[in-house]
Amino acid sequence: MSSKETSKFKNLPRAASGPLECPYDAKTILKDARYNKGSAFTQEERKTFNLHGMLPPNIQTLEEQVQRAYDQYSSRGEPLAKNTFMASMKAQNEVLYYKLLQTHLKEMFSIIYTPTEGDAIQNYSRLFRKPEGCFLDIRDQDNIDKYLSNFGKEEEIDYIVVSDGEEILGIGDQGVGAILISVAKLVITTLCAGIHPSRQLPVVLDCGTDNEDLLNDDLYLGLRQRRVRGKEYDDFVDKFVSVARKRFPKAFIHFEDFGLHNARRILDKFQPQIPCFNDDIQGTGCVTLAAMMAALHVSKVKMEEVRVVIFGSGTAGTGIADQIADTITTEAHRSKSEASKQIWCIDKPGLLVKSLGEKLTPAQKSFAREDEDWPADESRDLLSVIKKVHPHVLIGTSTKPKAFTEDIVREMAKHVERPIIFPLSNPTRLHEAEPKDLYEWTEGRALVATGSPFPPVEYGGAKYDIAECNNSTCFPGIGLGAVLSRSRLLSKKMLVAAVKALGARAPALQDSNEPLLPDVEDAREISVDIAAAVIKCSVDEGLAQEEDIPTKDSDLREWIQVQMWEAIYRPLVKA
Repeated sequence: MSSKETSKFKNLPRAASGPLECPYDAKTILKDARYNKGSAFTQEERKTFNLHGMLPPNIQTLEEQVQRAYDQYSSRGEPLAKNTFMASMKAQNEVLYYKLLQTHLKEMFSIIYTPTEGDAIQNYSRLFRKPEGCFLDIRDQDNIDKYLSNFGKEEEIDYIVVSDGEEILGIGDQGVGAILISVAKLVITTLCAGIHPSRQLPVVLDCGTDNEDLLNDDLYLGLRQRRVRGKEYDDFVDKFVSVARKRFPKAFIHFEDFGLHNARRILDKFQPQIPCFNDDIQGTGCVTLAAMMAALHVSKVKMEEVRVVIFGSGTAGTGIADQIADTITTEAHRSKSEASKQIWCIDKPGLLVKSLGEKLTPAQKSFAREDEDWPADESRDLLSVIKKVHPHVLIGTSTKPKAFTEDIVREMAKHVERPIIFPLSNPTRLHEAEPKDLYEWTEGRALVATGSPFPPVEYGGAKYDIAECNNSTCFPGIGLGAVLSRSRLLSKKMLVAAVKALGARAPALQDSNEPLLPDVEDAREISVDIAAAVIKCSVDEGLAQEEDIPTKDSDLREWIQVQMWEAIYRPLVKA
């Protein structure tokens, strides 16, 4: 008997243990990924559901199925072929799909997510086999509620990921193919935080596309027209959010890969109204800040003293800047405007200054510097800023490869004992620097985290594992905490609590040569820590709506873990 079945919280609605009621029979059950067990159906289940003659006689365990599936997976040569194989498995057998992923997570993560998922998204219309998720058309806004009603009753959806596909994984506008990023993000919430796969909804808002390749592709499945912008676009987003919240009042809404000029203003609009999140802005900010806090601990620099330069001030860069400023505000008891003065943001025009006026996005304006401090006759490029500011931290979100040159890194290393350098741009080819160069140019003093996986670096007889700023160690736990507490909003304090919980897991806190962040393989345990921190903060702020949330830490952790879905076969009984 599992620990869930003996837990005092076993009767909670999301406590996925014990028998599972199934309404299907015979061929139908084999076609439903939620209930299909393939060769693992027991004799009793084969009799109950009239499956004899439809399956080979040998009954196998889930572990045996995982071995066979892994052998099949390994026979696929190219990453995209492996991705396609996994998508087919997900459509056939949900439990086996997730168990296979959990068993080989480190190996398969880049296949089901970045960078291979980007290739799948680019080829969505050509690889299309079976639709997954909800497709909403900007020309058909009056029927949003009708279409959403196909995906469950009001109590049945906990987590929605929605994208309009304008800025996907560093590959830009992918139109209707964005449904796959919504799907992929939800897969990660299940893998890393146990969000029930049957209680999720991936959504794409199809507003057209400005991608010429898609517009000229006869097989493209989305609206073959230029992107709709302005009032019609805003009305579409507003209507979706309004209808989704009415249809699924307990659902947490996760915005993903919206364009630069829409992501921040959509988040700013809905953040005070509903429990919502933007991973590109807040998730990236949280995981980067957690790595930075671990690095500051190693370098013995206080948060109220830190100087940060961010190179690349788009959605990700300003999201990181916001999260750092919010944390300084919370930890050092300073105003947001004072905290922002510790951050210097650089973009295509160079250092952001106030005289840029309307050229600045709303997110950039609060970080623009006074022109009198940076006269027009002074250079405002990265090297000049480094020379004048002497930052402790340099973060790259520019998608400008090799932008952190030897001159820049050596200049930074002249002025601080342990330069903290995070080249985060994805995919790997767009990284601002390679870790091996950063260690060499700083004589091994750099504290490094990257946006993609890199092999360990050997320098001066020591071996350094490189921390990856992988949002998947962070956003699933935040979502889990928000879902289980039924928080009315996701507050800034809740995000700071999440950052602290993630940062506390940094291996570098025990050994300065170890990574600044935990590995994604530990994400499920970390998600419990993060969810607990988020829930406690939600309760303290009076935002939690769920009743009977335990106050004792050990009870709270058990309460969370009982409600996390696991990839196990539950006994099936007739509905």
